[in-house]
Parts: sequence; C-alpha cells; structure tokens
Amino acid sequence: MMEHQRLKRQLRAAALARRDALDPQWRIEASLRIAEFGARAIAIDPGDVVSGFWPMRSEVDVRPLLFACREQLARLCLPAIIDKTTIVFRELLRGAPMIDMGFGTMGPTEDAEVLWPTVMLVPLAAFDRRGHRIGYGAGYYDRAIARLQENGHSPRLVGIAFDCQEVEAVPDEAHDVVIPEILTETGLHNFATAR
Repeated sequence: MMEHQRLKRQLRAAALARRDALDPQWRIEASLRIAEFGARAIAIDPGDVVSGFWPMRSEVDVRPLLFACREQLARLCLPAIIDKTTIVFRELLRGAPMIDMGFGTMGPTEDAEVLWPTVMLVPLAAFDRRGHRIGYGAGYYDRAIARLQENGHSPRLVGIAFDCQEVEAVPDEAHDVVIPEILTETGLHNFATAR
C-alpha cells in the first residue's frame, strides 16, 4: 500500500511537471480544442446537470466546454468543498457571485442550489489507458462519485486532461474510481473496452 502511494506521488509530480511546462498560449488553444471535441462527442440533453471545475494552476480550462454545454440547455455546477473530506456540486448561474474555495479555485456561494450531476467533467493529475486516474491526493472526487452512486445516481464520468498527463500505468487501489472516458486535445478517448 505504501509503495502504491509513493509511486502515485512520483507519477503525479512528473505528470504535473509536464503539464506545468506547457506553453501558456498553447494551453489556451488546447483547452479550446478540448471544448470543441467535447461539444461534439458528449451528448447533452436539455436539463442534464454537468459538473465542471474552475481551473487552477496549469489545468485545462473547461469553462469554454461548460459554455457549450449551457448552449445545449444543460444546468451547470461546480464543486464546493464542505469540509476536509467532502465536496458537493453547487449550481453555477450566469452572474451569480463566486467565492474562493481554496487550492486556487472558485465556486458558487453557499446559497446556490446543490445539484446531482448527470455528467461529471473530472479533473486529474495523471491517467492511464485503462481509465485509472491519479487525482491531486485528497480523494474528494472518489468520495463524491461513491456518494452519488450510493444515492442512486450514475453520472457519466469524463476525465479532463492534456495528452502529456498520460502515464504507462496507475497503481490500482480498491477505492479508486475508473474513469471510462478521457477528453484531451486530441479527442475523446474511450477506455471502457480497454479494461
């Protein structure tokens, strides 16, 4: 178990270093390509609830993709950190106030409605071709997805990353959630059949 954690830390650090080294202008253009691919490849029905995330550091900027989902009449939400172990997804409305969520990210205020996503755009530090991901180490998304499933919700999970964040193999752990689709600047990669 400790070996898995050590290897995950190393893979996370290396993938994030590659992502950080990307030219900022290239990241903007790649984020726009990701939005274009996502708008075509992720079918959104009116009323679907799409959770995104406010980009921090060198992450993919999913705001253009969220805008495309809103154009398809989706309701949008962002994660809000409730305590050291829990996030909920609060509705993102045009013009509504945003607050600092910590970690360099923003989210809707406490009075925003809590929604249950039907499509989750999942941030990650690294991923492999089996759909295994390495998050940022706090486990918020693994727990949030498990809580959604325990409450009878099965959202479509789409990891969001740049191609440079791919690694050979992510060490498996029992609590890990497999992300069957990863959206990058080269398209939507479906790993559901690769397992």
